[in-house]
Amino acid sequence: MNQIAYINDKAFEIKSGETILAFVRRHLGQDYVPTLCDAPNLEPFGACRVCSVEVARPGNGALKTVASCHTPVEENLQVYTDTEAIQRLRKNIIELVLTDHPLDCLTCAANGDCELQEVAAKVGIRKVRYPEGKNHLAVLPDESHAYMRTDLSKCINCSKCVRACDEIQGEFVLSMAGRGFESHIIKGFDTTFSDSYCVSCGACAQVCPTAAITDIYQASAKNATEKVRTVCTYCGVGCNLEVSKHGNSILSISAPYDAEVNKGHTCLKGRYAFRFYNHPDRLRSPMIRKNGKLEEVSWDEAYDYIVTKLNKIKAEYGPDAIGGISSSRCTNEENYLMQKFIRLVVGTNNIDGCARVCHSPTALGMQRTFGTGAATNSVEDLKYTDCIMIIGANPTAAHPVTGAKMKQQIMKGKTLIVLDPRRTDLAKMAHHHIQLRPGTNVAVLNMMLHYILKEGLEDKAFIDARVDGYEEFREQILNIDIAHLERESGVDRNQVRAAAIAYASAPNAMSFHGLGVTEHYQGTYAVMLIADLAMITGNIGRRGVGVNPLRGQNNVQGMADMGVQPHQGPGYFDMHNEEYRNMYHDFYGMSMPERPGMKVPDMFQAARDGKFKALWIMGEDVVQTEPNTHNVRKALGALDLFILQELFLSETANFADVVLPAASFFEKSGTFTNGERRVQRVNRVIEPLPGTKPDGQIIIDVMNRMGFPQPDYNPVTLLEEIAGIVPFFKGIRWDRLGENGLQWPVAEDGTDTEILHTESFKIGKGRLYFADYEESIEIQANGDAFPFILTTNRELEHYNCGSMTRRTNNDLIRNEDFLYMHPEDAAEKGIRDGDKVKVTSPRGNITIRAKVSDLVKPGILSSTFHYPEISMNDLTSAVYDSQAKCPEYKVVAVDVVKVSAMAGEPAYHDPNQHGV
Repeated sequence: MNQIAYINDKAFEIKSGETILAFVRRHLGQDYVPTLCDAPNLEPFGACRVCSVEVARPGNGALKTVASCHTPVEENLQVYTDTEAIQRLRKNIIELVLTDHPLDCLTCAANGDCELQEVAAKVGIRKVRYPEGKNHLAVLPDESHAYMRTDLSKCINCSKCVRACDEIQGEFVLSMAGRGFESHIIKGFDTTFSDSYCVSCGACAQVCPTAAITDIYQASAKNATEKVRTVCTYCGVGCNLEVSKHGNSILSISAPYDAEVNKGHTCLKGRYAFRFYNHPDRLRSPMIRKNGKLEEVSWDEAYDYIVTKLNKIKAEYGPDAIGGISSSRCTNEENYLMQKFIRLVVGTNNIDGCARVCHSPTALGMQRTFGTGAATNSVEDLKYTDCIMIIGANPTAAHPVTGAKMKQQIMKGKTLIVLDPRRTDLAKMAHHHIQLRPGTNVAVLNMMLHYILKEGLEDKAFIDARVDGYEEFREQILNIDIAHLERESGVDRNQVRAAAIAYASAPNAMSFHGLGVTEHYQGTYAVMLIADLAMITGNIGRRGVGVNPLRGQNNVQGMADMGVQPHQGPGYFDMHNEEYRNMYHDFYGMSMPERPGMKVPDMFQAARDGKFKALWIMGEDVVQTEPNTHNVRKALGALDLFILQELFLSETANFADVVLPAASFFEKSGTFTNGERRVQRVNRVIEPLPGTKPDGQIIIDVMNRMGFPQPDYNPVTLLEEIAGIVPFFKGIRWDRLGENGLQWPVAEDGTDTEILHTESFKIGKGRLYFADYEESIEIQANGDAFPFILTTNRELEHYNCGSMTRRTNNDLIRNEDFLYMHPEDAAEKGIRDGDKVKVTSPRGNITIRAKVSDLVKPGILSSTFHYPEISMNDLTSAVYDSQAKCPEYKVVAVDVVKVSAMAGEPAYHDPNQHGV
């Protein structure tokens, strides 16, 4: 029988562990009891006492006043929310607060959006009975930061900002100093926002009940005429955003508290880096290259040019001389259309995407071992795990909201293992940091597997029931040369053994991996060994376990699901299999191409060889992001036709024959699929900028002109079409997705799936694969002449090539790429912090500023690729993962020499040191 308690003498059902405030809100509404220090994503605190209620416990009729936010509800408890005594108490509390608060509501940035103002009105404050006190926090506002603002004269000491920084972001930048009446908020060691370690997530500004902490956009939000919920475009976390708009202008962004993915939190990119949408650099007209220069033309002229040229090339050289590269920044529906256009209209399997350069080894490796190349679990499972293993990723920079959740769990005592050549933020918190040499993931993972089997820590019952190939695998692993792998990886074997035992001994262990695993010569093999670790320890198919790739871009998972790869169509059906081609034929009413398609590097090579004539790229800046930039430039320069859809005139646009101005994610609808297989609605916030079109509409327009009739771009009907051919989308419909989306596979009745492989794998039993360690070809060929290993990474403030974030105030926080190098190496080379250095590889050289740091070991260099001025990929090689052809960005043989000190400039100050 359900337990009940009473609210104002009416009976209501209670839930175990529920507070009185949560109980009342669940039954009577969010605003029924006023609060000032409470927020949905913060722990109960009880600072303001505005939420006080009177209660009477069973058997004791006496009324007692308690703070409802942190008092548990009990069976048969009588709760009175608005007695005369409670009304007097709340009014008195607010009056006292207002005696130490500036009464400048009409000119305050928070006017109209101020919790204190709302609560004062709710409790009936018309005037304050107490004499006005002297404001003890009358200090100058802090406007030093690119986004954050403080005016502590308006602070009411509720501590919400401190708790948000601690409990949500885990950064501990804000704290309370002083005692009694002198208590006040400080940043860092009582400094400014810009000089503190603030990561600009804005969580403090969102929870602040006054204008004590705000941001540069918050004041304008009160002018909003509408709020639209959509999904962030920056990384694979898939944060929900609530966008305030007025007409066709975006005013501000906040994070919805009811979002299952981010629960009222987001990073500085999602919250603040939106002003690119109407930047003067946005493309607003199609362009065709005439006499060597791009000239603005009408859409009709651009379409006519494209269709004429494509038909001519197809007739002269055949469809396989044409290809397309799609984009993880675009919606599922747009990616589906791109592969449909290339396969059905052009007639070739030459379709690939940016997943080729990031997580193609994940898809291949996990398909071989599990049968499905997607995350096995949900990020929510961090609450249920006992051990977190992070391999080749820095979530606090590249996936900040997930990284913050990890920090919270680690601070609660959960074991953390990090395999990374860099001493990342999370590595500093790790119980076991395996700081391996770049390129030796396979070596270290084999060592871990060896020690797990040697110590008898494998899950024999799970292996017997659900895994194939164990005996052969065990023999191979136990026969590896530990001494050799220890030397190659540069990691003490005892350290690896301790980490292996910690992972295997945990009741539930959960692994996450990123591009530091995949972007290697042995990337696919490393992914398969990570899967091996999960299988031999039984960490698959339940809460708090699994293998979980951290997807670099917002829709990497969805792009692959839609068939953007040459060998697999929508739903991952093998294009070389006649049965599946017949299935597609029945669905589309026309034949799919049989011939094997080309991957991205194959297309570029074929172009350089004169065999590949036309390329259409949707939303990728390959000149900046692909490896070995010299080869990419040669390939693009050799094409007869190069079409590019973009937001800005990128480095790649310099080679395009046709540039088509696309709409940003704010200007179109569709769906993104995040890293935990969650398909979420992207809702159009504003109309496309004049002269621009959604990527999907551009493709449809060309399809129509090439004799393949299609209705205008509509994600609702396209999603229905996708559900008809992609089995794990079968139950997905636009209206079913709701606010929080669905995790595929989704059954026909709309039931989704949080955890994969609970009973069996898609291929029946999981398959164990052994892979012997092999040194990268890059080091084998060039290691003697180029003694340093350069590995690339991403910074918190920017996103890949940075075309969007560089056009926002993020550029004021971090405005250049720089090179991390160890102090010993810097001393040997005569390099000081801030000096310009020349970095040389067998492909070329760049000039960059040095950052001397112990984040890397001696002999290792690390840098980013956000700024085209540096052109980091002039250095990277043409070495690819041996299985999936993902470029090896993480191992580059280089040398470095000092050019000169930056005369007249101070050494580079990098307080945050966030990066992959």
